[in-house]
Amino acid sequence: MTPPPDASDERVRAERALCGLVNGLAQRIGDHLREHAAGLGLTAAQATALRELNGPLTMRELAGRMGCEPSNATFVVDRLERQGLVERRPHPTDRRARHLVLTPAGSGLRERLLALLAADSPLAGLGPEQRLALQELLEQALARP
Repeated sequence: MTPPPDASDERVRAERALCGLVNGLAQRIGDHLREHAAGLGLTAAQATALRELNGPLTMRELAGRMGCEPSNATFVVDRLERQGLVERRPHPTDRRARHLVLTPAGSGLRERLLALLAADSPLAGLGPEQRLALQELLEQALARP
């Protein structure tokens, strides 16, 4: 006879199920980004950089937002710069650093990208309150050491 599951077994199953859902959502969001990036002639990394460049950022700040190493972000920004979408400008307070700034063409492409990503987002089925609740729960989970 099999013993009844204890609370730790239930926690493990619940944890595994939740992780599976979070991973599934992350994959759908990544697929969604790649699809729209390709339609705009961008790689997923370039689209991520454009999405995150909502104001002047250093390479280190952008890399943190992209979830990659600064050297990887540099490669992406080099390509965006060659396409005329991003400029490197002197940092106003740190002469060793440069600010990454969108050009007018980069701003226009960013707006098109954001509109495409929002139009049929994997999160589109959630209402504003549900999105806020999900955001707060994810922030809480990510803030835990």
